[in-house]
Amino acid sequence: MVKNKGKGGKNRRRGKNDSEQSKRELTFKEDGQEYAQVTRMLGNGRLEALCFDGVNRLCHIRGKLRKRVWIGQGDIILIGLREFQDQKADIILKYDGDEARCLKSFGELPESVQINAGTEMLEGEEFGDDNFDFDDGEGDAEP
Repeated sequence: MVKNKGKGGKNRRRGKNDSEQSKRELTFKEDGQEYAQVTRMLGNGRLEALCFDGVNRLCHIRGKLRKRVWIGQGDIILIGLREFQDQKADIILKYDGDEARCLKSFGELPESVQINAGTEMLEGEEFGDDNFDFDDGEGDAEP
């Protein structure tokens, strides 16, 4: 048999999990940027987000974030506005729950924003009736 002389495989290429990223400095918006909340995932690296200036925009996940940072419905993001297209924007940064709560406490986000708006459906008890009715097994079942 041939002996593997390489330096690992998929796991080596994947790299180590950097836990230092969670201790990053809080980034505030600048000119040409806006805070937004994801309303709908569209696929192909695009999503629809409701900006906190009241405009619903089509956003593009840039290449640096594309397969490294997973963005879901209800997440708070920082987007860069396009000067030539008001209805489109590019995602610069995704805030995690703690960072979004800090932004809300600093007054950067409106008070009406729900930070974990997309995650309440993941709880087991929160699921409603799926409108499936099962028979008791009696009656018209043929062997």
